[in-house]
Amino acid sequence: MRGCDRILSGHRTASVRERLADLAAVDYEGLDDRPDFYGGGPVAALERRVAGLLGKPDAVFFPTGTMAQQVALRCWAERTGNRTVALHPLGHLEVHERKAYQTLTGLRGVWATTEPRQPTAQEVRDLDEPFGTLLVELPLRDAGFLLPTWDELNALVAAARSRGAKVHFDGARLWESVFHLGRDLPTVAGLADSVYVSLYKTLGGLSGALLAGAEDFTAQARAWRHRYGGQLFQQWPAALAALGGLDRELPRLPEYVAHARTVAAALAELPGARVFPHVPHTHQFQLWLPGPATALNAAVLALAEQQKTWFANVFTDRSPGLAMTEMTVAAPALEWTAADVTAAGLALLELAAGAPG
Repeated sequence: MRGCDRILSGHRTASVRERLADLAAVDYEGLDDRPDFYGGGPVAALERRVAGLLGKPDAVFFPTGTMAQQVALRCWAERTGNRTVALHPLGHLEVHERKAYQTLTGLRGVWATTEPRQPTAQEVRDLDEPFGTLLVELPLRDAGFLLPTWDELNALVAAARSRGAKVHFDGARLWESVFHLGRDLPTVAGLADSVYVSLYKTLGGLSGALLAGAEDFTAQARAWRHRYGGQLFQQWPAALAALGGLDRELPRLPEYVAHARTVAAALAELPGARVFPHVPHTHQFQLWLPGPATALNAAVLALAEQQKTWFANVFTDRSPGLAMTEMTVAAPALEWTAADVTAAGLALLELAAGAPG
């Protein structure tokens, strides 16, 4: 991928030297001051900025989103007296974190639906047992980066509140979700009692996450962050990288989301292709092509070697005869026309047809 001249999905991975140069170029007025010391410095500046962007009174920096969300759910469980969390079985906490919220934090999950979509307000309202917190992943990544409509999201939140529950947004990719919802970040975040956002999945930072909410909530979250081992001595590189990402990537997200629709439409024209959702809700979506995945992955590498073109990341077999990959339309893809996308896709399928096996 680093050797390719054109990239359709994702970003070229930077070298350590390039990362260091990026950090030095961040517009942060305190570069001549001392760095953070268990907080403060660029970490505090980042917390203030993200809290302002989300319209929340305060925000707390965490080294990982896994830790941030465990702390958020633990705080709400203590306040509501109910350790049950309503969430989706395809959500990040269930699929990608080894069920840490259960194993480490002692919480229990219930599912409003097992369908590969966002839950409905009626499903939340009809849950057959009490729950203290509703967790909503925006977008629901493993279902195809799916979002509800603005009215559906409002109804979902109202249904949780009618059950006496708190609402937490897993907003790892909230930054790019606002366009489909048709509202700005403070309006969307304002629906939830707490919001988690990632600092690297969209912003291109090094690592880290922010947990935002009311000041009494963030004070409690800071105490639990310390207990979980998340109060690191210094985290200024991650904070600076995130500040740079806010400056660089946030203004470009409307372009990414709009161009994703062009890319998705062109990919949908390939023989045997399926794009889901048909009109992407964000700048990410699923692409399904005739498999097997081994042949498609071999073709991706062959296309990179022969044409210096990076088409997509790893394909996985998902159903008989079809393999799926997640497409991310970012800055490198903006130079691609629909015709470029189609031509590269056809070349990929031709190489896959000739791959061993």
